[in-house]
Amino acid sequence: MTIQFFCPNCNEIIGFADKHSGKRARCTNCGQLFIIPTEDYKKPKKVELPKEKGEPMPGFYRAVFVDNWKLFFNSENVTSLVFVIAAVCFKFFTAGSPCCAFVTNYAVWGWLLGFYLNIIYETAFEIEKLPEIYLGTSITFVWYIIKPFFLFSITMAVVQLPFIITLILFKDEGLTFENIRQAEFGFRLLLQVLFILGLFLFPIAILTTAIGKDITMFRPDYFLAPVFKAFVPYVVTVVLLIAAALLETQTTQYTHAGLAVTAGHLILNLAVQVIAIIAMRSIGLFYRHYNCHLAW
Repeated sequence: MTIQFFCPNCNEIIGFADKHSGKRARCTNCGQLFIIPTEDYKKPKKVELPKEKGEPMPGFYRAVFVDNWKLFFNSENVTSLVFVIAAVCFKFFTAGSPCCAFVTNYAVWGWLLGFYLNIIYETAFEIEKLPEIYLGTSITFVWYIIKPFFLFSITMAVVQLPFIITLILFKDEGLTFENIRQAEFGFRLLLQVLFILGLFLFPIAILTTAIGKDITMFRPDYFLAPVFKAFVPYVVTVVLLIAAALLETQTTQYTHAGLAVTAGHLILNLAVQVIAIIAMRSIGLFYRHYNCHLAW
């Protein structure tokens, strides 16, 4: 049964399964935090966040390394996890198809990126479950795929802007994105440092994208202050994100190999999503525990 009600702030109509009544949730239209009511069209109670920012909230490491695993054994997350598994399997088994491999690969990754953004957003505001699955109509489903790609691309472009500008300035030196991996002092080393710095800042940038949703917040002081003030916890988010990315580079899609090999490749693809979910949760938890260091 679905409970329908109006947002207490913007009056947007909202629906939740009745099993979520009494829990915190957030309006996807205006961001207002509220308690899900127990009856249809009952006015939900607003949850007001503290106006003054105080000390960091303790328990970040436990939340990341212990509490996150509980999500995978929570019956409320079965639908979301099954859908993630189905999406990965769909991408895996269609990889050998010449007609649809490209489309399915980008469609699945577009949906997953959107799922990641929702994980960051909901985790930041103390929603202790995986996001609900919304497919929408055929048109909105396409938008759910395109929009996350756009947001992730813009975010990556912002943190890599110094690298991009430097690469353009030194293009006459024969430097390209393809050959900067070579070990060499000088301009190539400078480009390597700028590229790695951009990747290091990506978690705080995608946090800003997922929660702030305002391009004016893409400022160096907004990025650097929380990183320096909570450096070790931030490094945890970076390491988890890098682990997911590196594991993804080792994955192989369906190749008509034997059953054991195919099962191993599929398990590795699914393992990427487990680490990615934990990594995205860690970014949301960074906001929850250290938002006192955020200027916004």
